[in-house]
Amino acid sequence: MNSNEDETAGTGATSSPHDRHHAERRRARRDAAKAARGGHADDRLYLYGIHAVRHALENPQRNKIRLLATKNALTRLELDPQLLASLAVEEALPRQLDQLVGTDAVHQGVVLETRPLVPARLGDLGNSNLLLALDQVTDPHNVGAMLRSAIAFDAGAVITTSRHSPAQSGVLAKAASGALDMIDLIEVRNLTEALEELSGLGYATIGLDSEGEAELEAVADSAAKGSGKIALVVGAEGKGLRQKTRATCAALARLDMPGAIKSLNVSNAAALSLYVARRALERGGKVS
Repeated sequence: MNSNEDETAGTGATSSPHDRHHAERRRARRDAAKAARGGHADDRLYLYGIHAVRHALENPQRNKIRLLATKNALTRLELDPQLLASLAVEEALPRQLDQLVGTDAVHQGVVLETRPLVPARLGDLGNSNLLLALDQVTDPHNVGAMLRSAIAFDAGAVITTSRHSPAQSGVLAKAASGALDMIDLIEVRNLTEALEELSGLGYATIGLDSEGEAELEAVADSAAKGSGKIALVVGAEGKGLRQKTRATCAALARLDMPGAIKSLNVSNAAALSLYVARRALERGGKVS
């Protein structure tokens, strides 16, 4: 089927030159938007930064097309010689890398051309006692930072929705500082159903809410002494948890702030909550 037929498949209509023109413009806009996020029309990605690229290269699940690096950056990557020998490596100048990822990207002299990782499914979930679920958090910097925090506090997976979540990109991977290739990123179509499934698996689903009746420390301690498994649920910056998500969580908990500012950036709130939950699980004697 050619591209013109594809635009009108199933409509019973023949596309006119006017229709094709607008279809092509729509595709061009989609492709341009994807390129701006660090992706490309054929699903290629350009990951950049020493940590992000090193962990991507060391991930056996990652489809690696080619590595572009300055001579100095290639040394800084400190790659295993056997791994390096298996890669298509091209020496590049910093300005050439700027052309690939943009002059605003802090590429540190290294860019990996690759493809997105295949998202894991809830059925792939391992035996971790701590998870982080994101309710329509769309900013790639925040999601990347939360992936990094999830790794730091030994969470087993980060759960996102198929829609209203950022695509894998160079920006997200750089913010994650390698964590994108170190943790399962599970994609679900319906977060409410996923939380219900997690509850059935023994997880205490705790939604972070500034209006929560109890402090997170108390709720996490109770969960640790009970099932010993916690799934933290974080809402979008500004909007917080959606009403249906709030209603599905087993408990809503707040982080009490003693200072003049009573709220945190969503990625900072997630990091603090992961710390509280991990400490609670350790005190409960159930460490993964």
